[in-house]
Amino acid sequence: MNTLVLVLISIAILVCGYILYGGWLCRQWGVGESKEETPAHTMEDGVDYVPSKTPVLMGHHFSSIAGAGPITGPIGAAMFGWVPVVLWILIGGIFFGGVHDFGALYASIRHKGQSIGEVISANMSKRAKRLFLIFAYLTLILVVAAFASIVASTFGAKYDEAGVLDKVASASNASVAMVSLLFILIAIVFGFCVYRRNMSMGISTILGIAAIVVIMAVGMNFHPLYFSTNTWMIIVGIYIAIASVAPVWILLQPRDYLSSFLLYAMLAVALVGVIGAHPNIDPELFPAFAGFAVDNGNGMQYLFPILFTTVACGAISGFHSLVSSGTTSKQLDKEKDAKPIAYGGMLLECALAILTVCAIAYARQTGHTAGATDIFAGGIAAMVAAIPGLAGLEHILYTLLILTYSAFCLTSLDTATRLARFMFQEFWLEPGQTPADVKDGYKKVLVNPYFATGLTVILGILLGMTGYSKIWGLFGSANQLLAGLGLLAVATWLGNIGRNNKMFLFPMAFMNIVTICSLAITIKNQVGIISAGGADWGPYAQTILAVLLIMLAILLVIEGIQTLFGKKKAA
Repeated sequence: MNTLVLVLISIAILVCGYILYGGWLCRQWGVGESKEETPAHTMEDGVDYVPSKTPVLMGHHFSSIAGAGPITGPIGAAMFGWVPVVLWILIGGIFFGGVHDFGALYASIRHKGQSIGEVISANMSKRAKRLFLIFAYLTLILVVAAFASIVASTFGAKYDEAGVLDKVASASNASVAMVSLLFILIAIVFGFCVYRRNMSMGISTILGIAAIVVIMAVGMNFHPLYFSTNTWMIIVGIYIAIASVAPVWILLQPRDYLSSFLLYAMLAVALVGVIGAHPNIDPELFPAFAGFAVDNGNGMQYLFPILFTTVACGAISGFHSLVSSGTTSKQLDKEKDAKPIAYGGMLLECALAILTVCAIAYARQTGHTAGATDIFAGGIAAMVAAIPGLAGLEHILYTLLILTYSAFCLTSLDTATRLARFMFQEFWLEPGQTPADVKDGYKKVLVNPYFATGLTVILGILLGMTGYSKIWGLFGSANQLLAGLGLLAVATWLGNIGRNNKMFLFPMAFMNIVTICSLAITIKNQVGIISAGGADWGPYAQTILAVLLIMLAILLVIEGIQTLFGKKKAA
């Protein structure tokens, strides 16, 4: 298969899906029919609820849901062959992920911009809401721990065996750190110019993009900050604590908007590489289908359910429902913007995942196999370099692609922190309440944004410094359980208001089955490790948590089915 043919066919399918299926969803749900203002207007507070221009909110949403997910997911699933990965990206994106993200955003704006937990509370029960929020909060703590650790290790200096700083080996990390810090400064200036000085969005964007180019050049040549990984963990903790309570117009909106141009540029470079080099996929190095069971050196891996928990962000991801109903819904200017931002954003992520498949194919031909960053950056840079006259750009593009890849870990990190803060606050609220409605008592402290943020950051950073990796293996299943429960929540709400929810039923059932099967395999594997003797606390923790997650899934699914069945019976 030629990579250019694969990309053109995939893009055509995604465009048709957006126009035809996305348009049908709008008609079935009544999107845009309401004349009521969105929560961004009715509850505007200048901090979390802030109406945003569509391109700005698209930048935030796309940067937050994408991150490194559509790159690492297909790379992890590539062991099964490129055909299963591509099919799941296309089918999953259009009929699973797009519906999930779009539905979560739409449900949230009809529930005061609150999370999926509040949708569950209003349409299922308070108990179901609290179970979901506990699960979502703990999952986000794990995300904060993981991404803080990734960012800190990406920024951290390297030392030799005697503990002496190795500046040569640390230069690349210091460069990434410098660019990231300068990027935050530019974002703050951009937000001030647009929202406080009313500077033209077009002019501000041009100046912002120019500034990004400048800081990349500066960061690659001037990077004096050589801190240890642990020091960076503390600095990152302080940063996310501030960023997650700061008004969104100061940092979150402008940073994610500008970050999105890095992502768009990454997409453009990848397209140039595929169009210009259009390499064929070598069936010896990257087979179309490697089988339903593959031994990748770490034991036998099964296509079902592993493919569907590994690709994740490139097809469907539960984290997206938290973004859609957590930050995006509080900034949506008009209801009709929900389709391009949520459904369109998901399909754009699918396009990036397809380009990643092409990068994997060429990376294997050119020897770039040292981890996800090397596979993606190396594959894309090598494709561009294969175009006549562009061979000299390979090293520069490789470095810039790694810088871009790393930048999105920081973007996802402070978004996850803000989302965790929302989850913690909503746990203590009664149905229909907002934090502003709590006037006194211990709940006033618990719903305070600074308390909720401080607790979240402390838990996340401590876990990140003490071994989050021992339970990280559960994240894929936990993330897809979030997706299944998000689909369930929106389906019950649509059923309760008399709208068509049938498009949710199969994806909901499928994702919950995938999750339970994946967790069952995890339990089997961890019990085997424990039985062999010598296991530390990791396998025990994974086993206990996996059992609890299965119980949570079953409880919430039963309650959701009872709600749906009861509604049908009443009709």
